[in-house]
Amino acid sequence: MSEPMETRNESPFLLEMTDIDKSFPGVKALDHARLQLRPGTVHALMGENGAGKSTLMKCLFGIYTRDSGQVLMNGKPVSFANPRDALDNGVAMVHQELNQVLRRNVMENVWLGRFPTTRIGTVDTKKMYTDTKAVFEKLEIDVDPKQIIGSLSVSKRQMVEIAKAVSYDAKILVLDEPTSSLTEDEVDHLFRIMNRLTAEGVGIIYISHKMDEILRISDDVTIMRDGQWVATKNAKELTKEEIIRLMVGRDMTNQFPPKNNKVGEVLLDVQNLSGMYEPTCHDVSFQLHKGEVLGVAGLVGSRRTELLNTLFGYFTRNGGKVEMNGKAINNVTTAEARKNGFALITEERRATGIFAEGSILFNSVIANIDSYGKPLLKGRKMDKDTDWVIDSIKVKTPSKKTHIKSLSGGNQQKVIIGRWLLTQPDVLLLDEPTRGIDVGAKYEIYQLILNLAEQGKGVMMVSSEMPELLGICDRILVMSNGKLAGIVERGKDFGDIPGEQETIMALAAKYV
Repeated sequence: MSEPMETRNESPFLLEMTDIDKSFPGVKALDHARLQLRPGTVHALMGENGAGKSTLMKCLFGIYTRDSGQVLMNGKPVSFANPRDALDNGVAMVHQELNQVLRRNVMENVWLGRFPTTRIGTVDTKKMYTDTKAVFEKLEIDVDPKQIIGSLSVSKRQMVEIAKAVSYDAKILVLDEPTSSLTEDEVDHLFRIMNRLTAEGVGIIYISHKMDEILRISDDVTIMRDGQWVATKNAKELTKEEIIRLMVGRDMTNQFPPKNNKVGEVLLDVQNLSGMYEPTCHDVSFQLHKGEVLGVAGLVGSRRTELLNTLFGYFTRNGGKVEMNGKAINNVTTAEARKNGFALITEERRATGIFAEGSILFNSVIANIDSYGKPLLKGRKMDKDTDWVIDSIKVKTPSKKTHIKSLSGGNQQKVIIGRWLLTQPDVLLLDEPTRGIDVGAKYEIYQLILNLAEQGKGVMMVSSEMPELLGICDRILVMSNGKLAGIVERGKDFGDIPGEQETIMALAAKYV
């Protein structure tokens, strides 16, 4: 456990990180980075993917050992040996990628590593349940502590993880992309929790790429670029345009690329599609055209993900008919779906997307492995394709041999998208493709999606961000409790009229 090395005069800051350096093989992730957190405030930490935000926080939390620099808490130097050391000293962190034991229940996940015990040394399940309920009631979280955590939605799992962090009575709380899977109501709920914590003197470091949230909840904003500190400003002094300029080092006048895709004839005809096992989709019918970007909107629990998984053969189909170019297809398995020209980019890249211990090359070519020859793989072609992924999608990586787990979340997502583009799909299914990705990288991914549409491919995209759906989609399919609630057609001023969003939200609540 860390101990103060020396004392100094009372500091106005709860946390001070100064001249923090951190290098990995082939890349300097942090270069004299710094951050100052005032007690009882929300301090936003912003920057493009690979800017060093998460790395800086992992140096604070004891996951990484910094190469140089100083960390002060209440004016006293600290250096945490590991995350448990940080937690014991009042620092908690909710990671962007959830680390939970999915087959155990909620309360076991909350108290993992610190189970309450009885006088005879056995786990005190009754106390664990009572303590969990107490934390949930304080934070107004409606989750059964005895429920298996893997059965919860990503958003509810994220709220459980936030409750776990709060249960440590931390004075510093780090939230890394906490709203990436939350609905607007759940975001409001999270912000109420944050306001309650800051009122108690807790300092919150808030990592997000969502400009509206940053300007709404933050007191101070620090912006990083290429591992270096760029600026720290009062949130009231900033605009979206100024934040973007500081993040990317240039002005970005357009959030979305121009749409030049032409919607053509029907590519996919889906009639009365239903999944077999609950929760699933029921009796969903729609058409996807060549050259079309079809958005999929809905509240958490609307079964948007289930719809895509059923189309891709990952979930078992119970009924319905799917035709592609007028020919019936089944997609009973994911392998069959790939052969039929489908590709699926999943919502949770860590759990179902990346091979964490594999290289960039391995993660890039694995879905297309049959094209590289048997029994000996063609290494030169694999190298060439991986270079294409890195160059065309602008993946920030030291080399193609780098382990993908060492990349930022946004760069991991780019590799996954590149992997599936190598299969040259006719139908690309995207589930929250820009989750946790900065504004510059989002633009690049939007451009890739529109390029595919211009080539006559069909794209279906689930997103919780309404401006994103309105910005690049041709139509928006709205799901509600597993059913198709309606399809919003692209009009003359699609996306510019608040009424469009109201229509979509009304449809999303249709069967709730």
